[in-house]
Amino acid sequence: MYGNQEAAEEAAPFEPHGDEENLEDGDADLLPEEMDAGPSTSSGPAPESVFVVDVADEGQRLDVFLAAKMAHISRSQLQRLIGTGSVQVNGVVAKPSQRVQTGDLLQIEVPAPRLARIEPQNIPLDVVYEDADLLVINKPAGLVVHPAPGAEDGTLVNALLYHCVDLSGIGGEARPGIVHRLDKDTTGLMMVAKNDVAHNGLQRQIQRRTASRRYLALVWGSPNFEEALIDAPIGRHPSDRRRMAVIEPGSSVAARPAQTNVRVQERFGFMTLLECALQTGRTHQIRVHTAFAGYPVVGDPLYGNPQRQAPGDAAPPPLLVRLNEKLAGLRGQALHAFRLSFEHPRTGAPMDFEQPPPPEMRDLLALLREIAAAKATGGDGRGAP
Repeated sequence: MYGNQEAAEEAAPFEPHGDEENLEDGDADLLPEEMDAGPSTSSGPAPESVFVVDVADEGQRLDVFLAAKMAHISRSQLQRLIGTGSVQVNGVVAKPSQRVQTGDLLQIEVPAPRLARIEPQNIPLDVVYEDADLLVINKPAGLVVHPAPGAEDGTLVNALLYHCVDLSGIGGEARPGIVHRLDKDTTGLMMVAKNDVAHNGLQRQIQRRTASRRYLALVWGSPNFEEALIDAPIGRHPSDRRRMAVIEPGSSVAARPAQTNVRVQERFGFMTLLECALQTGRTHQIRVHTAFAGYPVVGDPLYGNPQRQAPGDAAPPPLLVRLNEKLAGLRGQALHAFRLSFEHPRTGAPMDFEQPPPPEMRDLLALLREIAAAKATGGDGRGAP
């Protein structure tokens, strides 16, 4: 699935999720129900889905069967739909405890989402660049990109509506101006379109892979490569709805192609600093791919080491104490979008931006270099401040 390979030449369709995704964590960004800037209302008639049970699914619990078929809806939502009579089996309202049988005809009516008003909010933005067509911002950890269930306000979109007189509507009224996303606790550079011309132009560059999005990821372990392409399809985790996962060929779980280029920047023995470049933009892509390769992102609450503690032999005792304090102090995963390159959608001028990691990630990297130096000289770190 990964190794020293050439990146695929054919561009995949743009997908507005990614490790660049946002809603995330907690994971709001895993719940992309649309919201709207208009008055609260219904968005239209409820869509219906129909499935016929085949012999391989005989005897499965109804909600389990539907969860495998409808990856965009959470299992708890499906259970509510069953409980409210929105699911029928062979024309009869289903029971919560029901199990499916070969040949059963399932009809599921999913109510149209309620639309909520999105209000401008005076949330400070770190604006790296701005003109009449676009903004480039440096997103901090903890900021969700657009509203979703569990994160209805306090988002980047709320901040943008306050900062800008008008924004591109192509992303939908819930995501005005949003061309791509970052996870809630992923930091770094994002581009935002102020008008439809800019939005179309920027999104086209992402589709054609002429826009470059590069990340720094501090991961656990020491990869056995210097540079690699991780080419592994990503879909919803079959049992944990908060997570995404690499989906093996032949699985019944829906998945999309996903490619991430990774290159070692710096090695620390038990940790490694990687530079990652997205070829596609799937939800949690870098986090899923590095964990799949055996090197999860440090501080990642979903795919990494939840204890946030280094191995006992990672550093001399005084430095180990400081290291674990730094790890405990991380506000999220040590993943930062440090470089963003594209052509200006109106003028064609090359645009290239870089931002260093946030202070807590910079401090952790500085301590890792200090530990490496102490090990190289045989020191115990006791003279460190």
